[in-house]
Amino acid sequence: MLGISYEGATAVITTVGAGLRSFEVDGVPYVETFGADEKPPMSAGAVLVPWPNRTAGASWVLDGVPQRLEVTEPARGNAIHGLLRRRPWDVLEHTGSLVSLQATVEPQAGWPVALHVTVSYALDGRGLTVTHGVKNIGDAATPFGVGTHPYPRAGNAVTDACTLTLAATTVLPLDAERMVPSGPAVPVEGTSFDFRSGRRLSEVRLDLPFGGCLPSEDGLVHHSLVADERGVEVWADPVFRWVQVYTPDSYPGRGRAVAVEPMTCPPDALNSGTDLIWIAPGESWGGRWGIRPL
Repeated sequence: MLGISYEGATAVITTVGAGLRSFEVDGVPYVETFGADEKPPMSAGAVLVPWPNRTAGASWVLDGVPQRLEVTEPARGNAIHGLLRRRPWDVLEHTGSLVSLQATVEPQAGWPVALHVTVSYALDGRGLTVTHGVKNIGDAATPFGVGTHPYPRAGNAVTDACTLTLAATTVLPLDAERMVPSGPAVPVEGTSFDFRSGRRLSEVRLDLPFGGCLPSEDGLVHHSLVADERGVEVWADPVFRWVQVYTPDSYPGRGRAVAVEPMTCPPDALNSGTDLIWIAPGESWGGRWGIRPL
């Protein structure tokens, strides 16, 4: 575990998976946490690369060649949440308010192109900023996606008392059994999935991807969770045009919780091609998201 701090803010990052274990300001929690000796429950804080969410049937095709990934969601037959969330990462830098880690996606069954991956967590007066980097160190172009799995919380407020607001303009329907897309994204306007003006979480049960996330005037995408005078915001660069929202009833030690997961592409993007990022040998990509109290 790697701790960082800035004035009254603290965060803890795991070396296995490079995930976010905690983020607090003046002792008030703004993400759900877990014990130092525990595995992240429900993928809490995980970095999802080289794809977020699920790849249907754990298979896809690259340049006409079928790729068969390890089935990591046996109940549904899918590959889920990328290749690095259970791997140890190496520390690149660790100062008082910054920690940077690196890992390599080695060529393997289902993934033939090597990638060098970095993630940095930095605290400042605005909150926590997370910066992702991906470099193609292989010898062929490859698509990829990046996601992350924070469970933001509005301080000590009860989850069901919070109002969730999303920047999303579409929702992607899923097959209820396999949890992979069952059709194209559809507009949220006029539906119960329209969170642009906010909806109370006590009214909803969700495990769905939302798309078409539009940036505000500052050029960033903003999602928020607010209860009374306490709130938290998850912001992201516009490349994170998707967000998965999951509202479990049984987060350990908390009960009802909500994951707000910025993603560069939707579930099963390796098959649909939707919003995949292509990267040539030697090329690099970077993107940011963050969490701040409101």
